[in-house]
Amino acid sequence: MQVVERERLLGEKEIPKLLLKFSIPAIVGMVVNALYNFVDMVFIGQGVGPLGIAGVRIGFPLMVIGMAFSMLIGIGGNSLVSIRLGQKKKEEAELILANALVSMIIIAVALTVSGLLFMEPLLRVFGASDAVMPYAKGYFTIIVYGTIFQMIEMGMNNFIRGEGNPKVAMTTMLIGAILNTILDPIFIFAFGWGIKGAALATVISMAASAIFVMYYFLSGNSLLKIRKSNLKLRFHIVKSITTIGLAPFAMQLASSLVVIFMNKGLAQYGGDIAVSAMGIINNVVSLFTMVVFGINQGAQPIIGFNYGAQKYDRVKSTLKYAIGAATVVVTIGFIATQLFAPQMIGVFTDDAELINVGAMGMKRVMIFMPIIGFQIVSSAYFQAVGKPKQSMLLSLSRQVLLLIPMILILPTFMGLMGLFTAGPVADLSSSILTAIFLYFELKNLNRKHQDEKVEPKAQFGEI
Repeated sequence: MQVVERERLLGEKEIPKLLLKFSIPAIVGMVVNALYNFVDMVFIGQGVGPLGIAGVRIGFPLMVIGMAFSMLIGIGGNSLVSIRLGQKKKEEAELILANALVSMIIIAVALTVSGLLFMEPLLRVFGASDAVMPYAKGYFTIIVYGTIFQMIEMGMNNFIRGEGNPKVAMTTMLIGAILNTILDPIFIFAFGWGIKGAALATVISMAASAIFVMYYFLSGNSLLKIRKSNLKLRFHIVKSITTIGLAPFAMQLASSLVVIFMNKGLAQYGGDIAVSAMGIINNVVSLFTMVVFGINQGAQPIIGFNYGAQKYDRVKSTLKYAIGAATVVVTIGFIATQLFAPQMIGVFTDDAELINVGAMGMKRVMIFMPIIGFQIVSSAYFQAVGKPKQSMLLSLSRQVLLLIPMILILPTFMGLMGLFTAGPVADLSSSILTAIFLYFELKNLNRKHQDEKVEPKAQFGEI
């Protein structure tokens, strides 16, 4: 897409249609990303059993850490790129892109080495029991080798969306998900490789997606080019990228911290079966929340471009439609999980105890689901307009500041059910806080919009 066409599209096209155009591919991409773990969990549950599910759940923070750094560089860099393109500064946008790629590669190598050196101690810290350890170690030792593919696939995909090619970004994710779905049953059942086969299928699939991403940028089809002269790291650019990307990065790291605290509590109050149950619940919940994150990713370049172009009415309109769409999605998720919880858990396992505990937990975890869409979209808005401090605070309010205390406090009074209740309490509280922040932000945006309308009249009068 040429620069002029992109400017006309983002700056003039009707918002609902534009949001739909950008969000649908992003949603497919995010849901497909969630399907990596979802598909793995289904086949592991059916082919390995509850301990296999628990192993994937226990070690999941390792994968989340890779996702966190992908978001730190990918989302942070893409936010800057969108704003620079809105300001018609393409050369600066390409410099940001190249610095982001080099940063991802360096971080991926460091994470891989660290993960391999400290695998077993980390899994112990994460809450692995003696029974679960072989499954967790077998799965994540292989997954860690794929960190560089994960970072390039997820991180660089943000720039494909940011330059106005959401369909290509969607294709990138589909390649990996489809390949993973094909390879999982072959490696687990046909070859008899069990949980290691599931991990290998995931790494191969991420590698295929990463290769496709790099081909896109190196083949000459992209708007933004990766130029050799831009590959030298510029400290001020890396600093700007990480500052903007700090909010989603902190949110992902926080989510891994939450998983660790939650796993320890689940093991204490419900044993390995409760850990397995929460692993399944999170996979089901993620299918709905990933749709919301896809809406976020679709809205981000629209909000960022129009904020940079000072078209504040379009910024507000995009936010409104994004919140509305997200709310519809999570409400559907709430209804589905309240009505069909046992059937959903049954997709992963035929273990009666696991189905029982999982269905009970799912209904409680999802009780405030209808308000989550508003909270996620609104907190991400601040990141899209270059206000990382507000975005980080609102993101952390749900993931850390409120949730971890609830995880530690509620089980002392309610046992296992207290752990399932911690999330809903944090969801409600953080949504109230987000509403307060957004109220004042919109007042400020309205004032800027009025100033933009008044200023041209004053200039005309002077003439």
